[in-house]
Amino acid sequence: MNKTITLAQGNGGVENNELISKVFYKAFKNEILEKSEDAAVIQNGSLAFSTDSFTVSPIFFEGGNIGKLAVCGTCNDLAMMGAKPKYLTCSVIIEEGFALRDLEKIVRSMKSELELNGAIVVSGDTKVVPRGSVDKIFINTTGVGEITKEGISSNKISKDDVILVNRDIGCHGATIFIAREGIEMDSELESDCKSLYPQVKALIDAGINITAMRDATRGGVGAVLNEWAKQSNICIEVEEERIPVRDEVKGVCEMLGFEATSLANEGTFVLAIKKEDKEKALEILKVFEDNSYACEIASVTDEHLQKVILKSSWGTKRFLDTPTGELLPRIC
Repeated sequence: MNKTITLAQGNGGVENNELISKVFYKAFKNEILEKSEDAAVIQNGSLAFSTDSFTVSPIFFEGGNIGKLAVCGTCNDLAMMGAKPKYLTCSVIIEEGFALRDLEKIVRSMKSELELNGAIVVSGDTKVVPRGSVDKIFINTTGVGEITKEGISSNKISKDDVILVNRDIGCHGATIFIAREGIEMDSELESDCKSLYPQVKALIDAGINITAMRDATRGGVGAVLNEWAKQSNICIEVEEERIPVRDEVKGVCEMLGFEATSLANEGTFVLAIKKEDKEKALEILKVFEDNSYACEIASVTDEHLQKVILKSSWGTKRFLDTPTGELLPRIC
């Protein structure tokens, strides 16, 4: 590992995982932390607990802004553990000279997402720092949720499960890149930034046998699948042609030289569910706006343990590795 921190170590991929394991996990090692879930399960399995910091650039983008992203990000992490978001904290670092009008717009978007989740902000902190000390505004949100379905864990996936996605992938990462670089595209592409608790609640209420869920943020779907393969000591075989990707996202990927599976998402999640519940789960997911592409993308095998295999329509196979290098800094 490098002796100084690099942007690549914040990408949600190999370098980021190495930094976390060799510095933070080494220092803070405990049974709860080592499960590496989207949120910690505490209080004898009754509560989920998560925190995240948001530094996206630009702070306003098609489909959302840093405030909406902050509430969605933390509430989604709680939802991925089968928890209903209840209480959030909000800490904000604001650069001197930041427009009050923009701050109010950001806070209004946070309020809207809180209402959608049925959650409230109960504590917070505000710091204003000299011009140039921070890039406009950074937000940290911490959330506590009440677990309504116990036992969801990315450490329990088996060959009895299939892997689904709730919608097409890569929209957030592609949207941020376009906005940051000032690229003009004749399209309606926007971030998938969205609160996922309503979708999770619908699955739980319908009795879907959920093994694991993970929102595919930094590092994208590729990072999620690789983490799952290692955590559950399984092989995940992905059908490449089944992965739903919009043409606009494919175009951005060609410019970036990346795969869509590496791009960040903020309203796309991956599910491992029992095979017999697949059709019912897809039917439920497709009821929600923007989820027309919900589908099965992979199966679980033991061919190459702790690896993800990408199978092409031509019958070829290759490993889909955890993203590496500097992808899109300041993506969330």
